[in-house]
Amino acid sequence: MIKKLFANDDFDITGVSLSRNRNYELDYYTFEGEKQEIVPVSDYYKKLHKRITEEFPNKEYSIADKTDDESKYLVFLQSDKLYGEYWSYNVEANKFELLYNLMPQLKGEDMAEMRPITFKSRDGKTIHGYITLPKAALEGQKVPVIVNPHGGPQGVRDSWGFNPEAQLFASRGYATLQVNFRISGGYGREFLESGFKQIGRKAMDDVEDGLKYVISQGWVDPDKAAIYGGSHGGYAVLRGLTKTPDLYAAGVDYVGVSNLFTFMETIPPYWKPYEKILREIWYDEKVPEEKTIMEEVSPVFHIDKIKKPLLVVQGANDPRVNIDESDQIVRALRAKGVDVPYMVKYDEGHGFGKEENRIDLYKAMLGFYAKHLKDEELAPQFRD
Repeated sequence: MIKKLFANDDFDITGVSLSRNRNYELDYYTFEGEKQEIVPVSDYYKKLHKRITEEFPNKEYSIADKTDDESKYLVFLQSDKLYGEYWSYNVEANKFELLYNLMPQLKGEDMAEMRPITFKSRDGKTIHGYITLPKAALEGQKVPVIVNPHGGPQGVRDSWGFNPEAQLFASRGYATLQVNFRISGGYGREFLESGFKQIGRKAMDDVEDGLKYVISQGWVDPDKAAIYGGSHGGYAVLRGLTKTPDLYAAGVDYVGVSNLFTFMETIPPYWKPYEKILREIWYDEKVPEEKTIMEEVSPVFHIDKIKKPLLVVQGANDPRVNIDESDQIVRALRAKGVDVPYMVKYDEGHGFGKEENRIDLYKAMLGFYAKHLKDEELAPQFRD
């Protein structure tokens, strides 16, 4: 007999916790809604949960570890303004002690606020996401915004918490918009599957609708919206600049796909077992109708529509998005006389792992934003 113990109508359950010390009593469930949520079940854990949340309001916590007899807990704390802290909790003494602050140089009062947002797509679907707002936006100014579609995209989602990129952008006066468009994970099977065969189409509509929503709230300047992302997010940059050429002021494509045909032809060997699934979720050129769609949503076939500045960034050894994906878009644009700055790191793969390369990336990106989002006061210090 199967018995339902817990469910949420809107969000996937992410975990359960059992107590080995109390004969595997069920302590709590977790799910990720707008934020990470813990639902206490046992009387013991309800008391513990109440104690932790009262001690640390407005922060997410997780139990990183505990002693076998549950007399001591290792608690990890994080928030949109806190990178992370580890605390110990002594149950008998009822005492918390800070063990380690992962980023003590970062002060909460200097960090930007990340707000959950919810809006309706143009076809009536409920879409969730996040907007990170610099102080100027909280003071009523309309600020430039970086639209940041996530990678994956299937089953991946953006989450509330400390986001180093969004905080970097906020420190320069930019808001960051992250939309969990259809096909994102965590919102149930129907929402996930509603994005199948919609990459670059309705999934992109959701991103556009998210931008329109934050514009309507008065937070951001509609004439100063850039789009930036990596992997599928990089594809979304190129697709955005070709699908809605007037919506964005500039784009930064980081290891992004430009041609769905060559992308499918160059998938790495370790993806081969999933190729059939990938084609069922994305598109299969063997199906005539889908081949037509692939041509429609592959940015390399629509470069005439790119009217706004584009920065392309690529790792030469990328096994997942071959460097040819970036080469194709840069070569085609340069053949038309378009000046496309192109950063290639020959010691990197799918995303930059080395600190010096990441610093180069962000210097170039911030200079690009400063120039093309018309922040003249900021531009000179980043142009080098």
